[in-house]
Amino acid sequence: MTSDNAAMGIVLCLLAGCAGAFVFAQIGMPAAALTGSALAVSLVCLAGARMELPALWRDLLFLVLGINIGSGATSETLQAAVKWPLTISILSLSVIATLLLSRWVLSRQLGYDRTTAMLASTPGHLSFVLGIATDRNIDTTPIAIIQSTRVLFITLVVPVVVTWGFGDSLPGLTPVENMSLWHLAGLAIAAVGLGWVFQRLHFPAAYLLAGMVVSAAGHMSEITPGGLPWVMQTGAMVAMGALIGSRYSGVSGRDLRKALMGGLCVTSVGFAVTLLCVAISAWFLDISIPLLLIAFVPGGVEGMAAIAILLGMDPAFVAAHHLSRLFILSLIMPIWAKRTLNR
Repeated sequence: MTSDNAAMGIVLCLLAGCAGAFVFAQIGMPAAALTGSALAVSLVCLAGARMELPALWRDLLFLVLGINIGSGATSETLQAAVKWPLTISILSLSVIATLLLSRWVLSRQLGYDRTTAMLASTPGHLSFVLGIATDRNIDTTPIAIIQSTRVLFITLVVPVVVTWGFGDSLPGLTPVENMSLWHLAGLAIAAVGLGWVFQRLHFPAAYLLAGMVVSAAGHMSEITPGGLPWVMQTGAMVAMGALIGSRYSGVSGRDLRKALMGGLCVTSVGFAVTLLCVAISAWFLDISIPLLLIAFVPGGVEGMAAIAILLGMDPAFVAAHHLSRLFILSLIMPIWAKRTLNR
């Protein structure tokens, strides 16, 4: 693909994302900027458009989202964090259960080979999983489609379930003054430096994590009060939706039909395990079910944190749990992959 065609593909997908966000907002869908964009760009990519967001753009998007997530941190966040080890422990069990059950469904019920089933059943960390597959000369197409289907469907379903099922208990959005440009520039510069360090240390979602850490520190210390301007927040959400939808870029109808059922099965398994673990956590801990659901469901960390922001939930709690899921997968996947691939 030439650079001109690549640029046209990005422009087309971003325009589709804006249109999808507008349509979803008009019909009253929750988290419209994210979900409308994700669905519209998925359809455009499946129709033949190509979108490959440059790494620099993606890192910048993650940086903005990280700063936005961290801006919700308060002194109460630290007080609530004492419960996080308990919920993260339950989350780790859900990750293992999802892995095992999804692999069983893909291999025993849908006929995928053991290796493909193992890599496609991973509830997250797509780039890491595809790296393992590429290193072992394994066909990455079904893995990418199954994983992308999981992320897309969870992104679309979770806001609807939370809003329509628990709408009365949601806290709602609290108006926040805009952060000054000087404070925003300072946070961005600090986050770029820390993101570079995190990237060298091979941390997952390095720039997202850096933006969160820097912004949370600035807001809890009250050095950088305020939130991102509405235009910047909305633009980041639309771009995030476009990034989710762009995972279907270059996917043929034949490949999609073959792997779509696997994606739907993996998504269903992950959602069922999540609901069970949410029920257990809510029973023993004084944490709202909607917040636990957004934090536990195996979607993308950036997408789920964005949904938390759009629904007025605690984005720090959500992001901490999704990043923990990625760290858990970073620890167990190399071991599991080695055992499976050596059989």
